[in-house]
Amino acid sequence: MAATETAVLGGGCFWCLEAVYRDIRGVSRVVSGYCGGAVDVPDYHAVCEGGTGHAEVVQIEFDPAVVSFRQLLEVFFVIHDPTTLNRQGNDVGTQYRSVIFAQSPAQRADAEAVMDELRAAGAFADPIMTELVAAEHFWPAEDYHQDYLARNGHQPYCQAVVSPKLAKFRARFAALRSA
Repeated sequence: MAATETAVLGGGCFWCLEAVYRDIRGVSRVVSGYCGGAVDVPDYHAVCEGGTGHAEVVQIEFDPAVVSFRQLLEVFFVIHDPTTLNRQGNDVGTQYRSVIFAQSPAQRADAEAVMDELRAAGAFADPIMTELVAAEHFWPAEDYHQDYLARNGHQPYCQAVVSPKLAKFRARFAALRSA
């Protein structure tokens, strides 16, 4: 990949997003981590307690000539529930909020446009609660969180939550899948 861009998205547990975005053509790297908080060098336990202000996110490096930021957002709004405030399923707290950390004015404009289109189309019965904020410092999560589904697919959480989101992506966005 020649010129790459970075996207930072939070939509609940980072394991779910990481598994999906690793499966998209044009994506060269996905790192689970933390963003949007007030503590330097946060760790998983502190973030899970909810006191740091960080969201669980993924940092996605992608080739915009192969997959656009807009396409990444279209996937984002299908694989999580953007209408719940600080919650995804049984995961509750600000660390599980739906959030887009725009890395550029162009990403902000694309995110605003996609959310406006979803609202206009009545895509969701409830209002979109996704935060759209400027880029903040990204902190990679601990090594044991990286490529979690591939290393821990047998675990009940992966089977009950992560794998169904990956299957939903694969069914809906077959054309975006990597070879």
